[in-house]
Amino acid sequence: MSNITSTREADGTVALITMDDGKANALSKAMIADLRAAIDEAAADENVVAAVIAGREGKFSAGFDLNVMNSGDMAAVVDLVADGGDLVRHAYGCDLPIVAACTGHALAAGALLLLGCDIRVGADGPSKIGVNEVAIGMVLPDWAMTICRERLNPLFLQQSVANARITDPAGAVEVGFLDSVTAPDQVVEQAVAAAASLAPLHRGAYRATMKTFRGSVLDQMASEITADRATGTGVSR
Repeated sequence: MSNITSTREADGTVALITMDDGKANALSKAMIADLRAAIDEAAADENVVAAVIAGREGKFSAGFDLNVMNSGDMAAVVDLVADGGDLVRHAYGCDLPIVAACTGHALAAGALLLLGCDIRVGADGPSKIGVNEVAIGMVLPDWAMTICRERLNPLFLQQSVANARITDPAGAVEVGFLDSVTAPDQVVEQAVAAAASLAPLHRGAYRATMKTFRGSVLDQMASEITADRATGTGVSR
């Protein structure tokens, strides 16, 4: 059974893709595959102008599936992390604008998924947001370093990446994981409104602009993900 639901909002112009595994919204292989499929389905719908990726109440995503990450099976770990890189890159390079409704905690790969979205609206409150890999004895893969350098505020890059600094949603705006915060009961509604406001964009012009604007970063991420899969690296303790 999929942990992803996809509905059409704003008179069918916005695809609302919701993650809900009843727990922490861990990015398992199945969750990642279902998210990609939902994004592709939205992009193929001519009536859809943008997609929103939302979490469950209090949880956006706490990162990769710990059952895999702590399994000791390095091949499975590398495969999962590379799949996650593909998802973040896919969102960042999508022909369709992607908006995040960060409904709560977004840690590690969950925070990286925020960086792959065009607009990020967060729920104001006690949620924790950031990449905490160094604090838990891991090294961010190269593709994650690339998207962090691209999207985070350079003034906070050292603290956020090397020092594993975790912030609340207001702090995450300053750092660059979010663009704005709102009341928790308004976050999805505001994200959908932000997505609907992109209706004037011409799909072909957006696609061509993204190819020029983000092409070098997307190419670099693709090379890094491919290298991780080929060498069995990308995550270390």
